[in-house]
Amino acid sequence: MKQREIMPSVNPYDERDLLKEAISGLRHYLEEEMAWGWDGWEHASPANLNSKNSGPTKLEEIRQELGDCQRCGLHTSRTQIVFGTGNPQAELVFVGEAPGREEDLQGEPFVGQAGQLLTRIIEALGWKRPEVYITNVVKCRPPENRNPAPEEIAACEPFLIKQLQAIQPRLICALGTFAAQTLLKTEAKISALRGKFHTYHGIPLMPTYHPAFLLRNPLKKREVWEDMKKLKKEYEKLKEISNA
Repeated sequence: MKQREIMPSVNPYDERDLLKEAISGLRHYLEEEMAWGWDGWEHASPANLNSKNSGPTKLEEIRQELGDCQRCGLHTSRTQIVFGTGNPQAELVFVGEAPGREEDLQGEPFVGQAGQLLTRIIEALGWKRPEVYITNVVKCRPPENRNPAPEEIAACEPFLIKQLQAIQPRLICALGTFAAQTLLKTEAKISALRGKFHTYHGIPLMPTYHPAFLLRNPLKKREVWEDMKKLKKEYEKLKEISNA
């Protein structure tokens, strides 16, 4: 007589945890789609970052919406939120990973040693720092400068999207692994992504190494400079097209 197979029991709490994770992931996905203009299953239209009606028109409004954010656990250890700085109508936006110690203390992105290097890169391109916009994927400092956790990125990303909608830049430069992977929705390494343009909602995006990485690996500066020359060339081409 064939024995009946006994199926292992399933812990109902495990199922509920999986359901919560699925719902949370779906919620963050829908928030992102709605931020880009999604208005329903039957009436959805393509996202358009260059549409003046695509989202909040002022960075101040987005900062007010962010408020005293407690959407993830980083609020318990931060000194202050580091929202972003620069020209609200910038043609070039730099997106980093997360604030460090100095940024957490001063409330401005890229003000430490890595920030000083970024400023020199910007000036070498022919811009001044106040002419571009600088922000991070995550707006609060992770403890001990650890890598941002997926749930922390998910909590902050909708505000990054709205910032980019409000600014409507010609070009985006993603600084480091987490910025590039978050914006491009990929798990590819920064070494594989850098050096060539990608597209972020119709905007050319150049990934490159993070300035903090360059401080530890100065030989990589040459590669970053090659990326920046391509960025500058693309900017000049886009500006020429728009002026034609």
